[in-house]
Amino acid sequence: MESNRHSLRGVNNAIYSELGDRWYEADDDPVALLRAESRLLGPWVAQQLEQRAGRCNVLDVGCGAGFLANDLARRGHHVTGLDFAAEALDVARAHDPTRSVTYCHGDARSLPFADGSFDAVCAMDFLEHVEDPARIVAEVSRVLAPNGLFVFHTFNRNWLAWLVIIKGVEWFVRNTPVDMHVLHLFRRPAELARICNASGLRGVRFIGSRPRFGRALWKMLRTGVVPRDFRFTFSRSTLLGYAGTALRAS
Repeated sequence: MESNRHSLRGVNNAIYSELGDRWYEADDDPVALLRAESRLLGPWVAQQLEQRAGRCNVLDVGCGAGFLANDLARRGHHVTGLDFAAEALDVARAHDPTRSVTYCHGDARSLPFADGSFDAVCAMDFLEHVEDPARIVAEVSRVLAPNGLFVFHTFNRNWLAWLVIIKGVEWFVRNTPVDMHVLHLFRRPAELARICNASGLRGVRFIGSRPRFGRALWKMLRTGVVPRDFRFTFSRSTLLGYAGTALRAS
């Protein structure tokens, strides 16, 4: 699985410009798994913000159709969402009930914000879609205020993650596009910790995540459709997905 880098295939990020209404409506699509995951991660991110920053100025990098940004805005945070897919931002705006989120079309490798602009920056299911996560994390650190909070979720790189997250979704969820995920862009927790530390982010903490075993999972495996009651849960193991936090040095 760890072959010569020059022979590795690139990740297919174009799919996120083409989803349209399917972002919020499709069940026969892996985007339904992203919605299910957001039902776990959204409240967890809100809890991290409340504990360490209170209601604050938050940047959601790689915000897609606004699952997290719109949720945080409903909870009273001042939210900016940034994504390279302008079409996804249109969907995000249409689903923002507060009409308060500032959505920006931009490149996370060169964030269009001044140093220290945000109390918190989130990058949920984003770092596994970029070739140079160190450059992204450096930008995150730059726009964070001293003691600002970085919150993330991504995938580990190992054979089990390849089997479950890449091949399992391809085999068992309808309409999964080619190269939605590629293993070489997944990051081991220790690698991400080193990247954070190199950019002045300290106290990196991780918590694992995985699908919840039960009727909804088996129904998805049988039908290729993600039931609306499909759930993810946190785990002590970071072998599949993992979330985490880090603090910008003061």
